[in-house]
Amino acid sequence: MTQPAPRVRNNRHKQPKKRHRAFPMRFLLPSLLLVALLAMLVLRGYVHSEILADHRIQAPASTSQVPDEILDGGPVIDARSTTRPAQSLRVPDHRIVLTFDDGPDPVWTPRVLDKLKEYDAHGVFFVTGTMASRYPEIVARMVAEGHEVGLHTFNHPDLSYQSTSRIDWELAENQLALAGAAGIRTSLFRPPYSSFADAMDNKSWPVTQYIGSRGYLTVVNDRDSEDWKRPGVRTIIENATPHDGEGAIVLMHDSGGDRSQTLAALDRFLPDMRAEGYEFTHLTGALGTSSAHTPAAGFALWQGKAFVTAVGVSEEVTGVLVVGLAVIGVLVISRFGLMLLLSFLHARKVRRKNFRWGDPVARPVSVLVPAYNERKCIEATVRSLMASDHPIEIIVIDDGSTDGTADLVEAMRLPRVRVVRQRNAGKPAALNNGIAHARYDIVVMMDGDTVFEPTTIRELVQPFGDPKVGAVAGNAKVGNRDSLIGAWQHIEYVMGFNLDRRMYDVLRCMPTIPGAVGAFRREALDRVGGMSEDTLAEDTDITMALHRDGWHVVYAENARAWTEAPESVQQLWSQRYRWSYGTMQAIWKHRHAVLERGHSGRFGRVGLPFVSLFMVVAPLLAPLIDVFLLYGLLFGPTGKTVAAWFGVLMVQAVCAAYAFRLDREKMVHLISLPLQQILYRQLMYVVLLQSWITALTGGRLRWQKLRRTGVVDTPGGAPGPRPTATHRRPVG
Repeated sequence: MTQPAPRVRNNRHKQPKKRHRAFPMRFLLPSLLLVALLAMLVLRGYVHSEILADHRIQAPASTSQVPDEILDGGPVIDARSTTRPAQSLRVPDHRIVLTFDDGPDPVWTPRVLDKLKEYDAHGVFFVTGTMASRYPEIVARMVAEGHEVGLHTFNHPDLSYQSTSRIDWELAENQLALAGAAGIRTSLFRPPYSSFADAMDNKSWPVTQYIGSRGYLTVVNDRDSEDWKRPGVRTIIENATPHDGEGAIVLMHDSGGDRSQTLAALDRFLPDMRAEGYEFTHLTGALGTSSAHTPAAGFALWQGKAFVTAVGVSEEVTGVLVVGLAVIGVLVISRFGLMLLLSFLHARKVRRKNFRWGDPVARPVSVLVPAYNERKCIEATVRSLMASDHPIEIIVIDDGSTDGTADLVEAMRLPRVRVVRQRNAGKPAALNNGIAHARYDIVVMMDGDTVFEPTTIRELVQPFGDPKVGAVAGNAKVGNRDSLIGAWQHIEYVMGFNLDRRMYDVLRCMPTIPGAVGAFRREALDRVGGMSEDTLAEDTDITMALHRDGWHVVYAENARAWTEAPESVQQLWSQRYRWSYGTMQAIWKHRHAVLERGHSGRFGRVGLPFVSLFMVVAPLLAPLIDVFLLYGLLFGPTGKTVAAWFGVLMVQAVCAAYAFRLDREKMVHLISLPLQQILYRQLMYVVLLQSWITALTGGRLRWQKLRRTGVVDTPGGAPGPRPTATHRRPVG
């Protein structure tokens, strides 16, 4: 009896689903915020005439194509009809239409309005779209007080140079600003750089005809006060005064500079001309026609309001950004200046011939190596310790590894090496477990992916010759610096971390003992309760706790350790996110030190502000340097912007070069410094902003294990050890 053949499912029509890589959500909000800031700056450049500004002015041309009726006619040109020739209109006798160009100005236009209100006079304000969108409340006041408003283009170009599409855009944007500011549209238009009707030529006349075809009255003037020249009050009045009772359109300005002479002239001109029987009115009132204003409605109204609101927000945001840029500028320059000065003092101190911490420390120490899935790195780490020229015991604490890390160490069968196994509980718990198993009173802590030079431990423990020293920070260096991202971190470690530690050492407020290379007096650890799990930056937390307990924390520059830095943006982001969030947690945890006395209070009032400013606030604002660089390149002043940016870069380069010299590093890695400053800042901005969001929303961040490759083996090719000043006895 044969068994039935097993049924085989037909999977021919099933195809593997394509996995689409989603945009990481953690980048979304920071990216949106950065894009929003750039959008605000672009909008500011837009309304400040910094994008499409065209400052060319046409030279006078022939008048052969301009009708005589226009050249000899009045200052109002009506070319709206398609069935009859263009007409020119004059203002009736004993009527004056005061017109003001180029506003509104936040300083002078309100004063002009006050003066007109004082003498119960009305006029016409030809506003530009850029100014109207920035100061909509002044435009609204003009309309509310019975004045007429006309268009003066959006950003004041000579229209004889422009295409019809550009002219349409100038008119439309000018109307958009009016709709948003006062809820109106207008039919009055004055061309920029215009003069009298007889100045119309073959270049400007076609523009006037086209403007008329779009439904606008073109308004020039009879009398030009020439107040923009600031010739004196008397001259302004003489230029503005019509003869023999004739009506006139008088040109003045309420923007574009100091208008104090214009105001003084109005104070005399208005009552004097009224005494002669003149009436000051708006244009349509003088001509006896319907109002030039029509209400804006529907989508055009809301579009205008949205535009004006966005401009207002951009102005406010830009103001805040400028303040932020000033703050970051002061912080950057101050920090670099302080780092250079204090690092110089630190180097001078430790290199003195008679400098010593105390009696040389030669007694054995315990070295703790917390390890979680460090199989690729742990052998190099342990063997580098075995080459140490200082007596040690090595304790590898396996934190529940699943890759055989502990088995590998035990299989090495090395003397003075013990393996302590525990269930996975995190790095602080592993370190506390190691402390409990340590035999000696000085405990060195390092990471499982780090290798020490033979002299590292000896150099690291010498400061314990001073009984006041509770902990020592070593010199952590990037071992995998061959890639671009590795080179950037190398610059950061040498310049940002180790130069900082020299500064903090002099100020006696070292904020962090690096997890890769640090040493602790066991008594100090016991007094503060060991490593805490309260924060994700247990190294920063324990350092601050030691300061508050009265211990000194110092820096040993010759205690070099080579660590494997993250090799991808993803891993770097994960590491720095944890660091920055953990630092914020530690600052918050130890905030009460600000109010305490003694050594703790000194750290609270010096160390905590420094850490907050230079590790939390400054990196968050640093991208403003690049944002304004981009703004300056797009909108100007380009030369000054580039010079300022390179000035900041040169200050950073000087600091970096000095730091590399102190660490005896090759300067070749500084080639990538400009690119690091542009790209690295943005990554740190994203990390810090995300950390702020996590902190403010009460979110919890878990430990994240970085993928290790084991590329850092021995410190070969690293700067060799040199004789240290810590063992020198006083001369004599």
